[in-house]
Amino acid sequence: MFSKTCEYAIRALIYIAQKSRDGSRVSIKEITGGIDSPEYFIAKILQDLSRKDFVQSAKGPNGGFYMDEQHRKITVAEIVREMDGDKLFSGCGLGLKKCSENHPCSIHNEFKRIRNSIKEMLEGSPISLFVEDLDLNLTFLKR
Repeated sequence: MFSKTCEYAIRALIYIAQKSRDGSRVSIKEITGGIDSPEYFIAKILQDLSRKDFVQSAKGPNGGFYMDEQHRKITVAEIVREMDGDKLFSGCGLGLKKCSENHPCSIHNEFKRIRNSIKEMLEGSPISLFVEDLDLNLTFLKR
């Protein structure tokens, strides 16, 4: 459903949010080990997300990535929009460019309901929710 870039971004941000709650900073190596991802790819993703203010970073020997309380309120929907655009929330289920309310494809109405449910779920899913589930061992970040 999401691009690989988006999947890694979501997992990395959740990991950073969990590990930096106490004010510490998380290195790229720690992140890649914690979410089972390629280091170079995550470095590029996090550099982009840092520039766009989804995560904070500090350079130097005690540097790394971290998220304050405000950033932990970012929703999965916001991350998806940033990484993959708005297509998941507004696109045609068959990928037809001319599909619309006035000219619907054969699955338009049913897919619209599903799409709206996904949008609602992701908009109601802040990063902090996943951190709580990780703390309670209700979920995981590695494959």
